[in-house]
Amino acid sequence: MLSVFALGVCLSLPTNATVVDPFRAPECSRCAGNRGIEYAVPSNSVVRSGLDGRVVFAGMVAGVQYVVVRASANPLVRVTYGGIAEVAVAEGDEVVRGTALGTMGSSISRDVSGAVKLHLGVRVGQDYVDPLAMARGGAVTPRFRVTLGRGPAHACVRGP
Repeated sequence: MLSVFALGVCLSLPTNATVVDPFRAPECSRCAGNRGIEYAVPSNSVVRSGLDGRVVFAGMVAGVQYVVVRASANPLVRVTYGGIAEVAVAEGDEVVRGTALGTMGSSISRDVSGAVKLHLGVRVGQDYVDPLAMARGGAVTPRFRVTLGRGPAHACVRGP
């Protein structure tokens, strides 16, 4: 297991949201699972960056709009935000924790209950890890082994 402290990254998660589908590690790289967390969020919610970093992707994939932020503290860590209706950043933008990445729509990315869904995923290298572990400051268990250098140790404090 990797320590979040060894990664040097602390992630703030949405506070105005309810988890409707938790992280489920896939058995293999092409197997079923949930490679992130699905949140039910209020319509027209602002999606904010959970860490400091640089936007490395902002665009559509299979009809869904995503923003991907690479962590400043450790370039192996990338956080993906999906289901955004209106993106407020562009590739290459520097963001800090709390920067508005975009807003959720009122009619796209809904689940069967009608809630607007935000996907939040975390990758360390090519491995998907549980975003909750990144926020709690606990151990992160990637699906496949990753070798990382030692990063700065600090307390993982949840932001606003």
